[in-house]
Amino acid sequence: MFPHTRAIVAAAAHAFVNRKTVAGLYDHSAGRHLRIATESRGEHLQGFDGDRSAKFGGTLPELFDVGDQAFVSMEVDGQTVRGYDRASASVYTANVGERLVQLYDHSLSSWFSYDVLVA
Repeated sequence: MFPHTRAIVAAAAHAFVNRKTVAGLYDHSAGRHLRIATESRGEHLQGFDGDRSAKFGGTLPELFDVGDQAFVSMEVDGQTVRGYDRASASVYTANVGERLVQLYDHSLSSWFSYDVLVA
């Protein structure tokens, strides 16, 4: 997965699981804050990646990244989110906590952690 795709998936996963508006992320692997915001209402999500000036969102199980013109599937099961990124043909799994999302990118066999800033 692209780093920005992992980040928007982490923000979306947090918004869906915790039902809170995400105002930003801290990407531990990149060592920097990301300007990503998301809000969910029921099964619908709207988001904006300020670093790429790109909207993303949609209705579960499909989210669309306008910047990449690509779909990402997402299935929410309690505190766990699973899905598939069509742009990179990658499967992912995310564990969502109160202020932390840990995402496993199966294509890289690596974990990525994001601290979440809630609005």
